[in-house]
Amino acid sequence: MLRRSYASIIERASRRGSDIPNALQYRPPAVFPKQAHQHRHSSSCWNLSIRRSEHKLCTCVPLTTQSGRQLSTHQDFDFQLSRMQMDSILRANEQSVIVPEFDVRGLSLVRRFESNYLAANTPNEDRRSAATCLQAKGTLFGIFDGHGGWACAQAVSERLLYYITIAMMPRGSLEELETCMERGRPVPPVLRWYKHHTDFNYRDSASLYIHHLRVFWQELLDSHEHKEGMCPSDAMHYAFKRLDADISLEAQVPLSNDLMKSTAIQVAFAGSTACVAHVGPKGIHVANAGDCRAVLGVQEADGTWTAVPLSQDHNCQNQAELERIRAQHPPSERQTVVTDDRILGVLMPSRAFGDVRFKWSHELQRSILASLESDVHPDSLNLYHYTLPNYLTPPYLDATPEVTYHKVRPQDRFLILATDGLWDELRSQDAVRLVGEHLSGLHLQSPISQSERQLKLGQLHQLLLKRQARASPASDANAATHLIRHALGTGEYGELCHEKLASMLALPQDLARMYRDDITAIVVYLNTQID
Repeated sequence: MLRRSYASIIERASRRGSDIPNALQYRPPAVFPKQAHQHRHSSSCWNLSIRRSEHKLCTCVPLTTQSGRQLSTHQDFDFQLSRMQMDSILRANEQSVIVPEFDVRGLSLVRRFESNYLAANTPNEDRRSAATCLQAKGTLFGIFDGHGGWACAQAVSERLLYYITIAMMPRGSLEELETCMERGRPVPPVLRWYKHHTDFNYRDSASLYIHHLRVFWQELLDSHEHKEGMCPSDAMHYAFKRLDADISLEAQVPLSNDLMKSTAIQVAFAGSTACVAHVGPKGIHVANAGDCRAVLGVQEADGTWTAVPLSQDHNCQNQAELERIRAQHPPSERQTVVTDDRILGVLMPSRAFGDVRFKWSHELQRSILASLESDVHPDSLNLYHYTLPNYLTPPYLDATPEVTYHKVRPQDRFLILATDGLWDELRSQDAVRLVGEHLSGLHLQSPISQSERQLKLGQLHQLLLKRQARASPASDANAATHLIRHALGTGEYGELCHEKLASMLALPQDLARMYRDDITAIVVYLNTQID
């Protein structure tokens, strides 16, 4: 089993190897020529030797890590982790929160939520957010998947929920905020945040973020149409676009100190997808820009579980999204705007915050980078150096969300929000089944069908193993951890393979990103007793 697990992982690493040095979803053409891309699935360069008695993997060819360090031809990797060590790694960032039954506006539709993340990149490029609206109705949950670094995901995770709740607040509440700011009085809070102890904020940029948030609510006050506040759908749509515009503006204007300026440029040149859910008194609004995903878990009358998608992945494998992108550019660019299922052959998500390399003109990009102080080099900001091919009619990217609404029914039990690192490993239906069975403690088995009764003995044995695997008890109290464990450790028959999980968790940091992505998940349990 160990030999099969390790060989499978290294074979997978070799297939994904050509996408790795770009950190996540960027693939600079100068670094990854088309010829290399065409052969990225070749695994002939790997020759493995497994010493089973030592439970170690010995690579027999030289490897070069992301940092440029070359590993020895006999470099050993210890994949032997105990159950306790695996539990410690998986549970280090988990969070479980019981939401107050009554919020400021009435009975809450959210009972509790559980979240967790497991990094592959160093540092982790995913972020998560959760907060109850104190001066509007509902609770907000957000998942953010950064690329080209973590800076943009960090900024969006701190700011987007504020923009949404400000847009939903009535005029009277906004006037109170402005009066407090003018008179130097404490400003009443607008969100009750649910933070994990590992979460942090851009403290040096707080004053900049507050300033632009205030400009946002001042503009709402100047609008005679803003009286009772926007509905969640309009608020989310407006907030996404406004925050992306502020991120772009902050990188262009003079700022009070070099650190703030450097941070603003890092945020703008990096990128982040976002999927935010507003759970209101009667239903769920989901705003999505990118390839994170929201899925509703529904328990049917017979006890089985069904996955209902509340978002669509925004990438070039989505045919409607592909046609939308092509329609925004001249017919002469139809063959170049998307190549190899990537925007301009480089970026996988088709909507994102930041990513000004896909939005600004070449002249503006050069001007902003040239404005950096002489002692600040772009390399120190972890900015990628590449020229986008066929960059003719920008912008090629925006942060406009697709917003959906679902009226909650008694059979709607929970909501899963997760970055694509989870969905790369699990289908939506499998994720819902895992959480549903974790919630109910029941592992329902469908009756053996007539065709299954005619299987040969060996096939019946495999069917039995699959059915036994589904009946295994859960190892984790936290459903998000349960999802991550199964995403990385599911074996050939659907069973939880501890050897495979150990090998996935034990690879060195330089190799981890070669075969999986950062994974972040939030599971929101709904109060279905509300009429």
